[in-house]
Amino acid sequence: MIVGVVAGVSGVMIGYFALRQARATVEDCRRMLSRQISEGRGDLRAIRDVAVCRYDALSEMTGRLSFSVAMINGLGDGIVLTSINGRSETRTYVRAVVGGKGQQPLSPEEEQAVRAARLGLGPQVAAPVSQSI
Repeated sequence: MIVGVVAGVSGVMIGYFALRQARATVEDCRRMLSRQISEGRGDLRAIRDVAVCRYDALSEMTGRLSFSVAMINGLGDGIVLTSINGRSETRTYVRAVVGGKGQQPLSPEEEQAVRAARLGLGPQVAAPVSQSI
């Protein structure tokens, strides 16, 4: 029982220190971006992160013809443009992203594109494993 308590307290402490370090890193990034903007070297409102996630949305179509494109600025705001391609029609959707989160529920592929754009993993990322319609 004592071992469990010690392990639990140790886990909480490690998590706390990791959270403090992550917050400090985020604050450092914010200061760096603010300094760049004040020096005229950057605009947080300009699109800077782009990622494309290609996938097979429909079981009848292969070749990863459907896609989601996330275009995000330095504040985490932007859009996700999605095109679902079928044999006889193509549907296109756009969803707003604010602070790195979709204003409406995002599909797994759209979430993957936003996440990849925010992390700078683009321009092309692998689609999450999901079931085709």
